[in-house]
Amino acid sequence: MAALGVLDEIIDTARYPLADPGSSALREAVRRARAELADTGCTVLRGFIRPELTDTLRAQGERMAPHAHYEVEQVNAYNIPLDADLPEDHPGRIVLERGNAFVPRDRIPADALIHRLYTDELFQRFVADCFGLAELHEFADPLAGLCLNVVAPGMSHPWHFDTNEFTVSMLTQPAEDGGVFEYCPNIRTPEAEHLDDVRAVLTGTGERFVQRLELRPGDLQLFQGRFSLHRVSPVSGARQRHSAIFAYTDRPGMVGTVERTRQLFGRVLPDHLAAAADAVRGDRLLD
Repeated sequence: MAALGVLDEIIDTARYPLADPGSSALREAVRRARAELADTGCTVLRGFIRPELTDTLRAQGERMAPHAHYEVEQVNAYNIPLDADLPEDHPGRIVLERGNAFVPRDRIPADALIHRLYTDELFQRFVADCFGLAELHEFADPLAGLCLNVVAPGMSHPWHFDTNEFTVSMLTQPAEDGGVFEYCPNIRTPEAEHLDDVRAVLTGTGERFVQRLELRPGDLQLFQGRFSLHRVSPVSGARQRHSAIFAYTDRPGMVGTVERTRQLFGRVLPDHLAAAADAVRGDRLLD
């Protein structure tokens, strides 16, 4: 018997027949994803991974987690220097504690489920269709292209904006308690920071902007985190929260900044130093 392909082996192809783009099931999945992304900047494809593989996802994540870079640090929602020259009432002056950690791509085995999915061309085509993109490329960053986000008990991933306009992620292990994904749909736009609204969320008076997601292992989440402030709430209990982050871009060859890479992974590689001299920005927003 021929070996099963990545799609048949990993994905629930009865619900998401990625190899059959003309199927009514796939067209409906893409239609719903696009509609929800347009409405709130977020969509969740429930049960994307075969249910019998959720234990494998969890076990593989547990083996990777010790390779994460752990460093509790003071940050702000824009991930810019805390001493940046900003007005006194700017939300970038509000200091947050970041305690989550990242396992970099070079410590994720090529045979891990998340790595096999990340590099699959049909999966990439499906993600591009959901975001309405003509094409999609793996993030060329050798550390941040694919990573495992680890939030240990007592820690959180505080409010922030993403550098990328879109993010693809998958919970692989839920926290025992807490660790809820919270987000503020389209709280800013490419043209406007909406600083008063951001400040309200960061100071606890902006509950009206906040939505919460119940995520389960194997659910695929598509998110436009460049414009939606978001966080993972503090984790409690005895179990870490793990989620895979599949980083793609709409332009080839993109690499993360030196400062952000060192902040997240504790090191930089020659690729980051070379890219720093030729950085291209897609908008004029703070990071």
